[in-house]
Amino acid sequence: MNADELVRDSLREQAAEQPTLGPGFAERVLTVRRRRRSRALASAAAATAAVVAVAVAVPLLDSGKDDVRLASEMNPSDIIAHPDQTPPGDLIAAGDVALVAYYTWSNVKQTDDRAVAVRTYRLLDQKTGKYVKTTKWSFIDVAPGMRTAAVLEKDLPAKRIGLLNLLTGEVERWIPVDRGVAGVEFSPDGSKLVATTYSKNPDLRYKADYDSDGDGKKNDWMSQLGQSSRTGFYVLDVDSGKGSWSEVTDVDEHNVRQDFAFSHDGKLVYSGLSSAPHMQYYDFAGKKVAKPANEEYVLWFNDAGLSPDGKLVGGGYAGNNKQSASVLLDPYTGKWVTKVRGQQLLAWADNKRLIAWDITPGSNEFHNRLVLVTVGSDKVVPLSGFRKGNDGAAGRWTPIFAER
Repeated sequence: MNADELVRDSLREQAAEQPTLGPGFAERVLTVRRRRRSRALASAAAATAAVVAVAVAVPLLDSGKDDVRLASEMNPSDIIAHPDQTPPGDLIAAGDVALVAYYTWSNVKQTDDRAVAVRTYRLLDQKTGKYVKTTKWSFIDVAPGMRTAAVLEKDLPAKRIGLLNLLTGEVERWIPVDRGVAGVEFSPDGSKLVATTYSKNPDLRYKADYDSDGDGKKNDWMSQLGQSSRTGFYVLDVDSGKGSWSEVTDVDEHNVRQDFAFSHDGKLVYSGLSSAPHMQYYDFAGKKVAKPANEEYVLWFNDAGLSPDGKLVGGGYAGNNKQSASVLLDPYTGKWVTKVRGQQLLAWADNKRLIAWDITPGSNEFHNRLVLVTVGSDKVVPLSGFRKGNDGAAGRWTPIFAER
């Protein structure tokens, strides 16, 4: 486990206790998003108890024989589960979201005392519904609609951002930047990118002078706490590639890698902090602003965040030795509304269901799998097989979700 992960886990425990793109590219992303939302409303009353494992490349009945039903076009009521697969080889999805990619970590040694933590991604092939290994990119984020990914090349910080067409596998356009970028994220509507800038690679690791994982050997690689090289962020328009950079220099209050992300409505960006209040919001010019009222109790290390309708916030762990559980909060007061099954809430599938990590009560806390849980119900639908090993162990995979 590296130092960033140690900080992240301790914060969770603390919270529990308390060709070039033509004009209109962003509009195409938004059209996919609107279509998905319409489907979600139309199917809100549909039963979702059955687990459906289906092939993705299925000809559509009302189209040409060569058309296929893409992963992003499947009905939100479909639950696509592969509880026998870890890491997954075939599409996993539920409600409005899908597992669009996952990655594993490995430390690539540069010198006797320095390495780089490298992500190896498996990215969803939209036409086959399979996760395909790629070693081209150091960082990937996927836009709503699952048609486009923002990618960074292998050497970080990168001087350009690629817009990868997930149907063709080709980069359709590069957005050049003057300052090196090591993290990117789409806005909730897919029209903008926030790109976090660093003066050096935030994934550098150094040989620890102590046994950090308890195996009796001083062979562990750690990031250097208090040594962040983060310089600020860009907010970029996806269609035009234009935007502005803002300098943010408060490097003492966050981890070595602490990327910026968008607020729930996409009108602000925020950075996680390593101590209370754990969040700092900024306008697009880099000026510090107050938290939005409905995000007062959103914390960066609780991944699910606000529900799509803004009525609930995913909180920390609230289970016991007999049953796992996580808390859901009122976004304005922070009061507990209810508990839901799950060890760690990852993403909202819709307003009533979430994708979570979960464990078998009493088992190793790192022996967890993806599940679908429902507000007001103890029902748990397994989506993947169980991960193995300790946190940070070689081969453990980290999921990436996107709206479909």
